[in-house]
Amino acid sequence: MSQLSNDEYKQKLTPEQYRVLREKGTEAPGSSPLAQETRDGDYHCAACGALLFKSGTKFESTMPGLQGWPAFSEVANNDAIELKDDDSMFMHRTEIICKNCGSHLGHLFDNDPASPNGKHYCVNGVCLNFEEKKA
Repeated sequence: MSQLSNDEYKQKLTPEQYRVLREKGTEAPGSSPLAQETRDGDYHCAACGALLFKSGTKFESTMPGLQGWPAFSEVANNDAIELKDDDSMFMHRTEIICKNCGSHLGHLFDNDPASPNGKHYCVNGVCLNFEEKKA
């Protein structure tokens, strides 16, 4: 796992990125332009640059309460993320963590009818850097 010190992360990230990635916050729904991103490309962890998701797995969620964040049906590779039980907020969820740096990314849900496999990786857009594929 590649981790910087808290001070190094505070210098590298915006205050909002630090709050979400390092303090397990959540961005406001609809606040990230990446929720509407449709270009072909890759999504990397904003904290460490690890490849997390590919545009071919991105979809528009129809789940009430889960719209407004980038949604993916699968990760770029099985080593990209770690899943952890999260019983905060008076409910059980599965937290998505960048396996490379330990940063909080969002949550995984297993029953989204808009997803080709039912899986919904609901990711805070502020946690991602998008890199468009060049033709």
